[in-house]
Amino acid sequence: MKSLTPRHAAALSAAALCLVPLADAAAQRAPATDPAAAPRAMPVVVAQLSPVALREVVVTATRFEEPAGERPVNLSVIPREAIATTPARTLPELLALQPGISVRDLYGGGATGATVDLRGFGAVAGQNTVVLVDGRPLNDSDLSDVSWSTLPLTAIERVEILRGSGAVQYGAGASAGVINVITRMARPGERSAELTAQVGSLSTRAVVVNGNLGGGPLSLRLYATHVETGGWRANSGDDQGIGQADLRWRDGPNTVTARLAMDRQSSRLPGARRVQPSAGVNELESNPRGTSTPLDYAVRDGARASIDFDRVLDIGAFNLGVGWRQKNQSAYFDFGGFPNYSERELSVLSITPRMRFVNALGPASVSTTLGIDAYRWDYRLASSNAQGNIGRPVNTVAAVQDNAALYLATAASFAATGTTVTAGLRRERYQSSATDAYDPSAPGAAFGSAAPAGDQTLYQHAWELGLRQSLSGAWAVLGRAGRSYRFANIDEIYGTNAAFTNEFQFLRPQVATGGEVALDYATASAGGRLALHRLDVDDEIRLDPFTSGVGNTNLPALRRQGAELGGWWQAAPALRLTLAYTWTQARFREGVLPGSAPFFQTDIALAGRTVPLVPAHQLAVGAAWKPMTELTLSASARKVGSAVMDNDEGNTLAARIPGYTLVDLRAAWDTRRWQAALAVNNLFDRSYFNYGVRSASAFTPDRYNAYPLPGRTALATLTYRFQ
Repeated sequence: MKSLTPRHAAALSAAALCLVPLADAAAQRAPATDPAAAPRAMPVVVAQLSPVALREVVVTATRFEEPAGERPVNLSVIPREAIATTPARTLPELLALQPGISVRDLYGGGATGATVDLRGFGAVAGQNTVVLVDGRPLNDSDLSDVSWSTLPLTAIERVEILRGSGAVQYGAGASAGVINVITRMARPGERSAELTAQVGSLSTRAVVVNGNLGGGPLSLRLYATHVETGGWRANSGDDQGIGQADLRWRDGPNTVTARLAMDRQSSRLPGARRVQPSAGVNELESNPRGTSTPLDYAVRDGARASIDFDRVLDIGAFNLGVGWRQKNQSAYFDFGGFPNYSERELSVLSITPRMRFVNALGPASVSTTLGIDAYRWDYRLASSNAQGNIGRPVNTVAAVQDNAALYLATAASFAATGTTVTAGLRRERYQSSATDAYDPSAPGAAFGSAAPAGDQTLYQHAWELGLRQSLSGAWAVLGRAGRSYRFANIDEIYGTNAAFTNEFQFLRPQVATGGEVALDYATASAGGRLALHRLDVDDEIRLDPFTSGVGNTNLPALRRQGAELGGWWQAAPALRLTLAYTWTQARFREGVLPGSAPFFQTDIALAGRTVPLVPAHQLAVGAAWKPMTELTLSASARKVGSAVMDNDEGNTLAARIPGYTLVDLRAAWDTRRWQAALAVNNLFDRSYFNYGVRSASAFTPDRYNAYPLPGRTALATLTYRFQ
């Protein structure tokens, strides 16, 4: 039986679209980095309130530290100073203020059901952006979304966003780009601790403890938090605990960094609100805070560990990284009396050695990175009709996936002309094998089957070419072209045929080619970037739970193109203003999406149709003002345009996901020992949602499900620093 994410499961359940039982969510992928060294790149969110000497290095573009702004890539950075002043409560809310990024949420509040969409990938956004934590992937080899709630803002040093690039360095799944979350790390000699308490709307309570201990060559940072909230809707409470430890040893040219993190999250799942005008039903208006799935829930236990050895050499630098990550998830979906309980185990072991060579070649300074990435995934899914029966599951799926890649990237910089040229190539092998066992005598196994064992071996490559040219004054222009790819994950190959018999449906790899041009401006008091991009995608991989007998598919050709404008201005020593505008056009270039009449939708001609879940326009503005030394006031406003609903590839449903505008405020009073802050989100108490799914049934063509999000909420924070 198939297992999907809570987003698909809840949507299908409430709309009576469910064809097969579903399940849940989590993720990883990353480069080694020094969180103590933050970027000199253009901040594009609320940042420092007075002119400062911005710090010098970034890591995402090359997987080694280097000065920011020297590569022909669309890279921007959210520094610690911006994170500390933002009214955003979660990392997805912070990312939503950046050019080129939209965010969808199912429940609101804690980012449990959030999806971050970079450059308009819609329903497949989570599988086309590589998300890194301290240089290691958070993306999983199943359909689980990244567990954004396990990345609290208080634990983050900075965030680096690489748009439309990264496939050479990071491999499959980077067609939209890379988001690298760099956690805070103890600095040498630092000894300090903080205790933070939070209380807010929706019965929200949190405690955060973190400490730094540095002495001699060793530095240690510990972080722990516990957060619980009752949720805005019925059956939407969330309880979460996170613990992290980072240990670093430095001795001359050698550095060893060890990291360990654990998290546990228990979430209730309220499902959707149904709207069907022909039947006079509109739960968005009559009972937006209700639940259609009062019994549904999900539990996640995660752990990750890594160790990196770095050595500075006369000819460059060397890194050897070894990482391990595991998650155990369980989920229950009632499905209106046809229950499904599942337990999922997923682990990954990675070995990622790389070498950087730096030398002079005539008038050019040349930097070359050569690396190997090896990942081993082990997956197990057991499904039954109840938690008490999981010891004898109906279906047990086991899969192994191996990814091995070799990559080479080089950059030549000509100081005399202000020119940088880059080129890169990656070759990757993907091997996957899977089995399915079916127990016809297990409880709840009246109907079912076992998928015949299957395996697949594929090869793909990525390439990239780039040029950056400094112009007179503060201006620079850059251009980039490249090829990226993605392989199907285990949830996307495990499905049913037209007779509803389980099978492994191996898909073609997804391939994308495109590029962008951008104009940069940067001075000590202002900065900005205008970027124009286009990406053509062939064989896009899409899980399709809405069409009878089709579990997954390669979609017809698509094109995504758009414009992004981001900028900041230090209007006064104590006032900083920011702006981010995004225009995105995501459309099918050709093809037909097969239907299955008479019970489900008929064939859909796709040429020229808009890709669901992608708003055409977004605008975000922000301000941070420091009227006195202790007081910081910040605000952000975000306007998001309307979007086509999920499962409406034909764009025939009259209803759309409505556009909305949100305003958030924050005030903080900060002394040497104490900080008190109050944040108010959705200040004007707007009613809105940003995920909706159309019914697949031919008998209810005007029905759709929506996930209303919280109205006005407030959060008070009090922090004491021990020094």
